[in-house]
Amino acid sequence: MTALLDFARALDFAAHKHIDQRRKGVRAEPYVNHLSEVALMVAEATEGQDPVAVIAALLHDTLEDTDASYEEIERNFGAEVASVVAETTDDKRLRKAERKQRQIDTAPHASPRAKLVKLADKVSNLRSMAVSPPADWPLSRKVEYFEWAHAVVAGLRGTNERLEALFDRAYHDGLAALRAESV
Repeated sequence: MTALLDFARALDFAAHKHIDQRRKGVRAEPYVNHLSEVALMVAEATEGQDPVAVIAALLHDTLEDTDASYEEIERNFGAEVASVVAETTDDKRLRKAERKQRQIDTAPHASPRAKLVKLADKVSNLRSMAVSPPADWPLSRKVEYFEWAHAVVAGLRGTNERLEALFDRAYHDGLAALRAESV
């Protein structure tokens, strides 16, 4: 029962922290849709046996994209969750190119839970990019994003076959859809 309560509290926290945020794509979906998709994939990949990873998936963008602090997450959800969230957070003080390279470089060294969250996050991002890409991105930038995500996931391989298969499908289907769009 505690895990279910913790999950509901994390969902409520994430929804409130991201309340005014929308995805960058042309459909501008509520940001919480992304968080719930990532959490669902992690829950399915762990067969519901790792509530810490699922809760961290819900919260994975709170440090990066909201006013939430590490201490606030730790106080509300515990040190294990806060640690995974911190591992999956980009340092916004770095230039974008540095942040992207850092994700590639650190992926192989992430904790198993952080790898699950990162994999599910990349699947969700590629799916979204394929059906609702940012309107102002040219095809080359969309393809570049897919290739970067592929490089990050290369360092996450061996983590979870289910998520890796979902990523491979999203990668190949998404690139095909983007290329068909340009014809």
